[in-house]
Amino acid sequence: MKDREQQAIQLLKQIIEPNLTNDIVSLGMVRNLRLVDDYVYLKLYIGSHQHDLKDKVEAALSTLDWCKKPYIQVCTIPGVRLTLAISSGKGGVGKSTTSVNLAMALSLSGAKVGLLDADVYGPNIPQMLGLKQSDVQTIDTSVGQKFIPLEAHGIKVMSVGLLAEPERPLAWRGPILHKIITQFINDVEWGELDYLLIDLPPGTGDAQITIVQESPICGVVMVTTPQQVALSDVRRGIYMFRQVGVPVLGIVENMSYLENAQGKRTAVFGMGGGAEIAQELSAPLLGQIPLDPRICSGGDEGNPIALSQPDSIAALTFKQIALALGRTFAIDRETATSRP
Repeated sequence: MKDREQQAIQLLKQIIEPNLTNDIVSLGMVRNLRLVDDYVYLKLYIGSHQHDLKDKVEAALSTLDWCKKPYIQVCTIPGVRLTLAISSGKGGVGKSTTSVNLAMALSLSGAKVGLLDADVYGPNIPQMLGLKQSDVQTIDTSVGQKFIPLEAHGIKVMSVGLLAEPERPLAWRGPILHKIITQFINDVEWGELDYLLIDLPPGTGDAQITIVQESPICGVVMVTTPQQVALSDVRRGIYMFRQVGVPVLGIVENMSYLENAQGKRTAVFGMGGGAEIAQELSAPLLGQIPLDPRICSGGDEGNPIALSQPDSIAALTFKQIALALGRTFAIDRETATSRP
């Protein structure tokens, strides 16, 4: 059986995902592979535009002389082309702020964007987008009831914070946490999206592992600040994602510097940490976000800086990161308006 399993894996490794130029096994798209007698069973985690990969997997496995039939369970979020995670090794580095402004920048580029706030310990996305506490509505579909996401500034939003009472802690333990997160991944009626960003909790615990295992995440953006303490935690996060086969698309260095009116920059939290970790772990440095009081006030007022101050250095940097992601996945204004 071990020999047969290796034969199947080697065939699957010949199937390349064209945008990320890597095989579907290394990218973590093939999960729960098992052999029962002369049958192969597996789960295939894909985006809404990648259903042709199922045919390629079936064709590859059918060449095995001992395989009577491959059984492939396609796992996808209906209508969602790309699911990206925004993560950080520790709290307080501006991960949620980055998620909101990156979602805004992607939306302003012409893409259809959803934002899932899965940070169960600090679900601040609704406030950052100006959404007040409101009841989550549901709709009956052919596959059961689904949550209807809220909308702010053209972005579809769902947050675990919308299920809790204001100012009350979300004191959920393992089994309940797993159930809630799984529901939010599978039971939201997102409609057609180019990007679904998932704002993960900080660290590498149960919540992060559940989200990675239960969703077709095709890449992660890591957020850090320049100081060494934050970089140590980023290393752990990157190693975790690579261990489960999720590509690290790049690193965003937040709070990189403070620029005064004369254009002089002060490295408040140190210098060069993002570039150092990017080089060390072969992950591109996507952008360096400055310290800007308008980022904070924009988050407090529900008016992200990427929208309210489009000519600021911070907004232009978020736009640069959005364009880099668009190039990585070959999504531009044309593909954003005409999907396969």
